[in-house]
Amino acid sequence: MPEILDQARTQVLGDGVGLDQAGVLAVLNLPDEHLPAALQLAHDVRMRWCGPEVEVEGIVSLKTGGCPEDCHFCSQSGLFTSPVRSVWLDIPSLVEAAKQTAATGATEFCIVAAVRGPDARLMKQMREGVAAIKAEVDIQVAASLGMLSKEQVDDLVDMGVHRYNHNLETCRSYFPNVVTTHSWEERWETLRMVRDSGMEVCCGGILGLGETVEQRAEFAAQLAELNPHEVPLNFLNPRPGTPLGDRPVVEGKDALRAIAAFRLAMPRTILRYAGGREITLGDLGTRDGLLGGINAVIVGNYLTTLGRPATADLDLLNELKMPVKALSATL
Repeated sequence: MPEILDQARTQVLGDGVGLDQAGVLAVLNLPDEHLPAALQLAHDVRMRWCGPEVEVEGIVSLKTGGCPEDCHFCSQSGLFTSPVRSVWLDIPSLVEAAKQTAATGATEFCIVAAVRGPDARLMKQMREGVAAIKAEVDIQVAASLGMLSKEQVDDLVDMGVHRYNHNLETCRSYFPNVVTTHSWEERWETLRMVRDSGMEVCCGGILGLGETVEQRAEFAAQLAELNPHEVPLNFLNPRPGTPLGDRPVVEGKDALRAIAAFRLAMPRTILRYAGGREITLGDLGTRDGLLGGINAVIVGNYLTTLGRPATADLDLLNELKMPVKALSATL
């Protein structure tokens, strides 16, 4: 057994203390033959410190495309030639999407907008949309609207939004290679205000943007410092027309190593399968990740790409005897 796994068994599984950046890097560099042991340990950590339940979430885009930012992976940027164009979703459609999400057994419904940050029109539509959803659907509402002011944070709390997603996307040292129209520090400041407000913090990123393994470890350590309630883990699904449109996808074994490493860095965090897992891991790899530290999934489609059918994920959870987290337990 490699020394890092022995250390993690004592420190992370035994004491609930996550690995530091050097420890995460050691896991990311494990040879293939030790990957099953790392995944088993990560699963044991998840079971001990999070339990067997899996949180299921659906997402919908309130405003799609036309974003002024230049995130190099994103087809919703208005600066690239990708085929996504600006569209707004009306309130009845938003409520219907929430109903469909709840019908899968999901407890979380996240409203997403492709913006630098919300303007008055978007905040008004959010208030109306959240109120309409709460009147008709028994589900918790999260939001992802870009960078916020303190007043906007307070407004979202007043609306009843309980969790806010704002991804750091990658580590601080690599961020300028991915986004130039705003800084990593600006994102961090929004996350700080969200955490101070009492809303739950959802913050993750995308692996496979061109970062080194060392920078992947740096990212895990920075997320652990933030201590988010949830970390969505995406794998780059290269989008035509974006600057990263011709990047190769992450190798399946590297994706699984990352899942184990991020779990060992954050033993108590909800670690959620998000975009790109279908092409990076496929069905077998998806199973391996659920048995290797993952304890939450986004079901159905993502914002501009197709996901697995919700029934496929729910059937797999049932097969693995992983209960879906009940809404009543989270209210």
